[in-house]
Amino acid sequence: MTKALLCFGLGYSAEVLAARLAGRGWTIRGTRRTADASARLEGLGYEMFVYDGSRPVPPSALEGVTHVLSSVPPTADGDSVLRDHADALRACDSLVWVGWLGSTAVYGDADGAWVDESSPTRPVSERGERRLAAEQAWLASGLPVHLFRLAGIYGPGRNVLERLRAGVPHRIVKPGHVFSRIHVHDIANVVEASIARPRPGVIYNVADDEPAGADVVLAYGAKLLNLPVPPAVPFEEADLSPMARDFYRDDKRVSNARIREELGIELAYPTYREGLAALRD
Repeated sequence: MTKALLCFGLGYSAEVLAARLAGRGWTIRGTRRTADASARLEGLGYEMFVYDGSRPVPPSALEGVTHVLSSVPPTADGDSVLRDHADALRACDSLVWVGWLGSTAVYGDADGAWVDESSPTRPVSERGERRLAAEQAWLASGLPVHLFRLAGIYGPGRNVLERLRAGVPHRIVKPGHVFSRIHVHDIANVVEASIARPRPGVIYNVADDEPAGADVVLAYGAKLLNLPVPPAVPFEEADLSPMARDFYRDDKRVSNARIREELGIELAYPTYREGLAALRD
């Protein structure tokens, strides 16, 4: 049987996985919010559908699908993918695996301590609260769901090197604050390993080995590019958006032990140093 992956929200993270599976003969389907956003992906041979949360995708999108991955963020009204497609997905006899890309924001602030998948979930931001509610809805859906709590995502085109080349004016320093991150290619590694070893109902943290402060990573990137390290600005004096301030309210170290032990993952980019060095080159 031909394997078919349907990605709700075939964007930055899902595209890496889709390209790999397409190269192995999988059928790839996906959604974007507009037809214009879908055009490039259709050029890759993917079957694309417009989905903006206002109406379900047509039944043909689910016909014969074996795997579903959703990265559509929930809104104040909940998870639109689940709301619009849960019944159809449950009725899909060919479906064997469902993945949902969430966020480590569900843990909230751990005051710098390590968190794992058994740690309390106490989000401190609206974004984290929505993610947690969506997680719970997916787990209760009756579908073969696998949840991936992603740390801060970086990779080609989205990394501190790009910001430095664009002339970021300063680096924000909040002593003791750290966060975890993950290279987009390692997200694909983890999801692909889960597809090979399905365990419905499981939750996986997807993070690298070394949490670090944003200022530390920015300074390292500057050295890689042989650029001056941007001057430090204390967090208390920084002009930040509400979303950025929420980011600095979360202080935790995210354990990736489960993906190593259960999925046999060896990260391609175990720390920001390897990841940024590869992006520079």
